[in-house]
Amino acid sequence: MKIGTLLAIVLLSLVSIGHLLRYALKVPVTIETWLVPQWISLVGIVVPAAIALLLYRESRQPR
Repeated sequence: MKIGTLLAIVLLSLVSIGHLLRYALKVPVTIETWLVPQWISLVGIVVPAAIALLLYRESRQPR
């Protein structure tokens, strides 16, 4: 596995875990005066996790 691929997988996994923790612990996030809805974290869990999984599977395929 190339180092860039590994770093991308780790970074995307950490982003997904961060959103999972925000959603599970119901941590409020405010940007200036806008309270960011919890459902945005659901997108932040699924999308980076899916990309990390795809990268992992692609890196494990025989060449």
